[in-house]
Amino acid sequence: MEQHNIVFYILLGILVTNLIRVLPMVLIKGSIKCRFVRSFLYYVPYVTLAVMTFPDMVMATPTPLPGIIALLAGIIAAWFRLGLFPVAVICCVIVYCLLRLVYI
Repeated sequence: MEQHNIVFYILLGILVTNLIRVLPMVLIKGSIKCRFVRSFLYYVPYVTLAVMTFPDMVMATPTPLPGIIALLAGIIAAWFRLGLFPVAVICCVIVYCLLRLVYI
């Protein structure tokens, strides 16, 4: 790859990243009144995090079954309002134990 192409791609990445952040502030002057749009924007970060995290949780193990079981256990633990750290510990312990059982 030539040097000028790398610089072009870096500048293009900077431009796109800044457009995504600046454009809504320029276009939307006041507060958002529409209840649907406000609730949609409220949940966008959570959905994005879930879409990036859940497939990787399942596919991080050699077989998907321990990841799926840990994911379900994490959902159940979160349903009972355990914090982020206890849920993560529970999921990690379940994956570790299941992998130890399979690969002993």
